[in-house]
Amino acid sequence: MTKADLQSILDDKTKPVGSLGRLEKLAVQAASVLGHEQTEEAAATLTIFAGDHGIAANGVSAFPQEVTGQMVANFLAGGAGANAIANTLGIPVTVVDCGIATPPSGRSALVNMRLGEGTADSAKGPAMTSDCARRAVDQGRRYGVDLAGKIACFGEMGIANTSAATLVVHKLSGLEIAKLVGRGTGLDDAALSHKQEVLECAAKRTGQLAPLEVLAEVGGFEIGTMAGAMIGAAEAGKLVVVDGFIATSSAALARAIEPACAKAFVYAHRSAEQGHRALLEWLEADPLLDFDMRLGEGTGALLAVPMIHSALSLFSMASFSQAGVSGAETVAS
Repeated sequence: MTKADLQSILDDKTKPVGSLGRLEKLAVQAASVLGHEQTEEAAATLTIFAGDHGIAANGVSAFPQEVTGQMVANFLAGGAGANAIANTLGIPVTVVDCGIATPPSGRSALVNMRLGEGTADSAKGPAMTSDCARRAVDQGRRYGVDLAGKIACFGEMGIANTSAATLVVHKLSGLEIAKLVGRGTGLDDAALSHKQEVLECAAKRTGQLAPLEVLAEVGGFEIGTMAGAMIGAAEAGKLVVVDGFIATSSAALARAIEPACAKAFVYAHRSAEQGHRALLEWLEADPLLDFDMRLGEGTGALLAVPMIHSALSLFSMASFSQAGVSGAETVAS
């Protein structure tokens, strides 16, 4: 069924045409991916991809690298912001180790997709090998295809991942580093200026690159794996809910690798990170929410799920004929 057919179904519901605004647009997009027979009960999941970044050694984050593993332990214990929101919504959370430098021990619930103990320092050389970049996308793609549920929310964790995301977006889009670099975990002005210098240096190492080359040169294990998961989930007929700056950098990479996957992407929110705003404009994406959030973890994606459920529920409305309600009259000119 085409989007025009789906919109026609909504136009025949007991309401003025277009009166539910962007909720109708969301309903049409979601139904075009999932089918209009889906209801607000379409099951959602959250996957958090975690990995460390060698570029963190340059002091581009306010937090030390070991926080990645510590926060992963917090996710697994149910104590993070993503857990709190997911629990409220009844959405299961899965955490994937794509390459944590110091992973938490004795955590059987942690999904192992390790590609190394964090990437190399992309300010000095490639973040990973070409083979590793392909493996990241391929393993994510398989994960996305096999993922349960119909609505796939993706989040991330990794100290210095805003730096990797900035470089990925810069190489894919050509947007200036100065327009993309942000405070991440809370850098002050001096630290932000230093971060920009480091990223400018990393960016100058290479010229124009193909998508997988971008991932290899400046990306992250979790960014590549999440990009693959987005592709796989879209190929399997799932709706992909894109979170903040890092997740959207993965979405941009996924679109560059497999453009057809973009039709399944719902952009959940506009982050407070300036780079996210610039990236969304470049992608011509219109996010659902703008709450000045910048936590990541998939928190913004989770908040979009009730809106998606509400949008899909519109197809259960009665039509004018079913309800015995007179439709709008055609006024002769």
